[in-house]
Amino acid sequence: MVQVTDLDTFSALLAPEGQALLAELRDFDPADELAAATRLRRDHPAPLVSAALGQARLRQRAAAKFGADAWLMYFTPNGVEQSTRTAVATHRAARLAALGVRSLADLCCGIGGDAIALARAGIRVLAVDRDPLACAAAQANAEALGLAALIEVRCAEVAEVDTAGYDAVFVDPARRGKVRGARIFDPEAYSPPLSWAVEAARTAPFAALKIAPGVPHDALPEDAETEWISDGGEVKEAVLWFAAAPGGAPAPTPGGRRATLLPAGDSLLGTGLPDPEAGPVGDWLYEPDGAVIRAHLVADVAAQVGGRLIDPTIAYITADRLAATPYATAYAITDVLPFHVKKLRALLRERGVGTAVIKKRGSAVEPEELRRKLKLGGGGNSCTIFLTRVAGAPTMLLGHPADAPARALTPGR
Repeated sequence: MVQVTDLDTFSALLAPEGQALLAELRDFDPADELAAATRLRRDHPAPLVSAALGQARLRQRAAAKFGADAWLMYFTPNGVEQSTRTAVATHRAARLAALGVRSLADLCCGIGGDAIALARAGIRVLAVDRDPLACAAAQANAEALGLAALIEVRCAEVAEVDTAGYDAVFVDPARRGKVRGARIFDPEAYSPPLSWAVEAARTAPFAALKIAPGVPHDALPEDAETEWISDGGEVKEAVLWFAAAPGGAPAPTPGGRRATLLPAGDSLLGTGLPDPEAGPVGDWLYEPDGAVIRAHLVADVAAQVGGRLIDPTIAYITADRLAATPYATAYAITDVLPFHVKKLRALLRERGVGTAVIKKRGSAVEPEELRRKLKLGGGGNSCTIFLTRVAGAPTMLLGHPADAPARALTPGR
């Protein structure tokens, strides 16, 4: 697939002929791309057709992040990969607005995904990027979504931009390499490096700095609150929050560790609890959200539900009673068994289990490998299988979600 790589071709997409092509390709099937290209090139320049096809494919990919807005927006390949999904950007913009932020410098803005959410929250944005094509896309996106009055796009090196006079700074360093878009795990290899971004954040009354969720905790600055955000159970990013004069809510808590779960918006700020003790598996198992695990807040959730760990090294919580928490999914446990494939297969057949959800934590066995070996039949019952360790021993836990009917299994403990 040919992508737009120069400003002239991108400008042609914004002209009436390019707009007509994009409208015609709104619902095209990527499997028919060759036929579509051949047909369209009869009436339109080949470079423009290729650019429109590439943009149509990017819009289809971006729909998962931007929803209906994607069909109005313009993207680069890196912009689709690295931009923040709308739900997360909207959460961050709402938090900044609640802090009283009315103007913000968005450094490394890319195609403008965060700038859009910020502007919709009523914040005036200076969107800066050094990539001319990304800036052209950001400008086009601001205009396409009716936000140009609140978004000023500037093509420049972020280090050369004076952010004085803005209420806040937001920095989103590039975390993918130039070769095949490989992820960068060393924070100092970000572009710009994390250390530069932190110093830039410290110059503003408020600041938010987007980082990879797998960042080592020992790399986190102690004068920032770190928030891990998941959306639909999938961890999306971490954010360093700075405030020149931390004070009342919702101001960031220096050194704080927070997990926020979207779309509900539940947010848990850690209290510094020590790791809970490990103990025997009870009637209930809690699987903490990934943001809770990344933020090292499993102990806080265990305290909420009156639980304990099943193993000192495993982030599964067990309890003898069911307690409500938005930060973990609860399962009723019916069986605790040593790991043994043949015995598990026989047990599932005996109970008429035809479908199983297989989860793992602390096990070398891959779920799909186990699924092949189980050879599940056509039984009408279902269950959840956890491959894990209990007190250091490879173990299988069988059960079902707390809100599911208990018809799948008969307790066998």
